[in-house]
Amino acid sequence: MSDSGARERQVTWSDPGALAEAGQRMSGLDWLDAMRRGDLPMPPVAALLGFHVTEVEEGRVAMVLTPAEYHYNPIGAVHGGVIATLLDSVMTCAVQSRLAAGQGCTTLEIKVNYLRGVVTATGPVTAEGRVLHLGRSTGMAEGTLTDAAGRRYAHATTTCMILGG
Repeated sequence: MSDSGARERQVTWSDPGALAEAGQRMSGLDWLDAMRRGDLPMPPVAALLGFHVTEVEEGRVAMVLTPAEYHYNPIGAVHGGVIATLLDSVMTCAVQSRLAAGQGCTTLEIKVNYLRGVVTATGPVTAEGRVLHLGRSTGMAEGTLTDAAGRRYAHATTTCMILGG
């Protein structure tokens, strides 16, 4: 097997325990907005995949990812798992934005519909999560992935379990 132009990428991240601890002391909305502003670091998965929070409001969160070669699957498109992870992140964070200090949430179920392939030429894509329902023990949200022209690449739904509080 020959080397066909190996590439390298270095990833650094901050202590996820400190981020989680900060989240216990702040409302979900304030915690997420602190990450958006850069007052708190993004979680390690965001550093690994290269996405960041761009918008936060109660019940709605947006994140941006710029597709890169390191996101590719063997056929030369962004791996569906990367897209699912991004959508899972915005939907769960949308639910988190409605929670009080000391509460958190985690994914119970996720469904993703892929509508078209994402490649580096697609340019930055925005994932937006919106809460559909928030109860005492579960929350539901939907997510969309669009490009700068508003073309939709994926749609997802999730059910999250509410923790604490």
